[in-house]
Amino acid sequence: MRESLASGVAVALISAAVLAYEILLMALFSLIQWHHFAFLVVSIALLGFGFSGSFLALARSRLAHHGADFMSSQALAFALAAPASFALAQRLSFNPEELIWDPGHWLRLGLVILLLMLPFFFAANLIGFALDAYRRRQARIYAADLAGAGTGALALIALLALLPPASLLRAIGFLGCAAGLALWLARPDRSRARLAALAVVVAALALYPARWSAPLISPYKEMSQLLRVSGARVLAERHGPLGLVSVVDSGAIPWRHAPGLSLVARGEPLPQLALFTNAGAPSAITRYRGERDALAYLDQMTSALPYHVAAPARVLVLGAGGGADVLQALFHDAARIDAVELNPQVVELVGRDFAEFSGGIYSHPRVSIHVADARGFLERDGARYDLIQVPPLDPGGGAGTALQGLNENFVYTVDALARALERLAPGGTIALTRWVALPPRDNLKLFATALAALARAGLEAPEHHLALIRGLQTSTLLISRDALEGDAIARLRDFADARLFDSVYYPGMPRALANRYNRLDTPAFYDGIQALLGPGRDDFMRDYKFELQPATDDRPFHFHFARLGTLVELMRLRDSGGGGLLETGYLTLLVALVLAVALSLGLILIPLLALRRRARDASGAGGLRVPLYFAAIGLGFLLLEITFLQKYVLLLRHPVVAAATVLASFLIGAGLGSAFAQRHAGKRRARRVLCIAVAAILVLGCGYLLLFDALLAALAAASTGVRLLLGVALIAPLAFCLGLPFPLGLAALGAGTPALVPWAWGINGCASVAGAILATLLAIHFGFDAVIAIALGCYALAAATFPRLEDDRKRRPVVKTASE
Repeated sequence: MRESLASGVAVALISAAVLAYEILLMALFSLIQWHHFAFLVVSIALLGFGFSGSFLALARSRLAHHGADFMSSQALAFALAAPASFALAQRLSFNPEELIWDPGHWLRLGLVILLLMLPFFFAANLIGFALDAYRRRQARIYAADLAGAGTGALALIALLALLPPASLLRAIGFLGCAAGLALWLARPDRSRARLAALAVVVAALALYPARWSAPLISPYKEMSQLLRVSGARVLAERHGPLGLVSVVDSGAIPWRHAPGLSLVARGEPLPQLALFTNAGAPSAITRYRGERDALAYLDQMTSALPYHVAAPARVLVLGAGGGADVLQALFHDAARIDAVELNPQVVELVGRDFAEFSGGIYSHPRVSIHVADARGFLERDGARYDLIQVPPLDPGGGAGTALQGLNENFVYTVDALARALERLAPGGTIALTRWVALPPRDNLKLFATALAALARAGLEAPEHHLALIRGLQTSTLLISRDALEGDAIARLRDFADARLFDSVYYPGMPRALANRYNRLDTPAFYDGIQALLGPGRDDFMRDYKFELQPATDDRPFHFHFARLGTLVELMRLRDSGGGGLLETGYLTLLVALVLAVALSLGLILIPLLALRRRARDASGAGGLRVPLYFAAIGLGFLLLEITFLQKYVLLLRHPVVAAATVLASFLIGAGLGSAFAQRHAGKRRARRVLCIAVAAILVLGCGYLLLFDALLAALAAASTGVRLLLGVALIAPLAFCLGLPFPLGLAALGAGTPALVPWAWGINGCASVAGAILATLLAIHFGFDAVIAIALGCYALAAATFPRLEDDRKRRPVVKTASE
């Protein structure tokens, strides 16, 4: 009794630790690279748990008499592996950019996956053995597993605001030690040797140098490059759930950030401090002393265009960062400026810690600062604006840009721009400044998105409401509530010509006026836009080398431009300049899928082949029924989980927060469903219960397809707490139903051919590992709704297959195998 209770406590502690570790890896990937790689982290976790299942199935008889020692050893192994595996994985120096040039980085990625898998493997060994060893108290142990997992996910979000990531890795290791201590206290003998082993691990963690697990940020990220400059130093850092915010000073060699500054600008940018989020997305804190004339250089950037086409009195800045766009609005005498910034630590640094340096711009009488998500602010704010300014806060070219294709962005979508149009006052404009990339793709895709948004808003002749200019580095797209005519077009041309910016498009613009200053071989931007406006638009978008379909809330991947055919072509041309055009984030996704499938086959399925052959020889079982059923529910579950994880970024504003909420909700809900299924498993009513569960999944899934966007839009205006609670409530009933098919299927299979159970578990694990990555790939190409529909199809297939499993059980004699 005491040992089973201690096992429950140990399972709760290790579950909290392992889920916290999983989410922490996403936060660390965001810092080290340019993406959270949530799909890869989930796949790694599932690979560890799947490998554990095959290991326990094969080693079950040998471990049966060493249960307590085995669980204790796995708790301590997890404690050591949590910080050590991450530290070792970093030393492999995997760089997604080099997948293009060096096939050795495919191997490095595989080794990274294996190293990061180890903590999940050890934790899964403890949990799986406890569930198997204490079957009479299995429900309580399972409940402890779920409670611990949910607590760990939510606790990590709070701890990210208090401790740096390296310290959290050690803290997670100490949770593993606590699990080992709980098991030791329950032992009757309380062996001194085991206590000594525990003490050694605790001492090792206490003495473990934090620098060993300190994030090794990619040398290609913007902050890494700046810190290479002589005299550059970090002045301040803030850790939080939204990442690491850093302020860097480069005194010896001044750092200046003025995106799109005209080549003929006369005014010099003011002294600045660099502001980075997760070592990238640079912004600038500008030294301001209240002198308006000192800000004249801000009028020499493409983003100043809307202030010359009209004279906006009320301005909304989405993505305030260090405040450069706020200063630009102040320079142009905007009467009221609402600045929206997602990260409260950015506001704290600019508005408090460096208030004297920045001139207290966030406390200026004409400025109101709002700590909020840009999209959420648009949804809930009822004010009308003369100008909505959207600056470019993503990496401006280089390595980071190539990985942006995997990032969800709910600002550059048709839905977001249509919502922004509703927030404009009569005569108001939206200005979106983007980086210039060649061949044209980002700017053309954004133009197509704006056309779709204007059409959705019901404006006739959308092409009369758009204008685009470009400089050497940036372009600015103007979306006007009213048609652009006469004086407005003349002011646009005067502004562009005076600063040597190229006019790319305005209503009635002739081709001869394009490509005059920042010359290309052909006026590619002008020609591309004319093709988007012409009768051959569909053919142009289909045949273009890059993806130009407008991003939507269902496919919020504005930065994804890769096509499979173009990817293959660019790989062939990588030594001739094609490598710079490759979207390495997409390539990483494809490579990760191949590696995940290969590793899951090698670590999960192939080791279980012997058990399957033995069971098939004993019972005569065969065919595709077992793999179809368990692959379908494994794939379906992960397709839904990853889709919610990505879609909840819109609801909860940040991928790490969304991951914690979605993973905890799915795990707890599915666990409760599995506990409920245990009451019916192996009984005649099991088939009926499964059919009801699948019917509920199909009904809920169809409901999400029809109502999900409306529900998210309604919740977007709510407070963070309300959004969090209602977000969990949306997932809970679906997750509960998703927890039923797996235990019901195992019971139906185990009643007739129990030796096939590990094989079924392995099939489910392989499908889950692949599903975690496949969900992102499908969402990029077909959208979230299509992924949900495919997942529902998987469960429909499972419902059709389950009765046949049950029929097999009725026909075959029960045969015990050696593995039992």
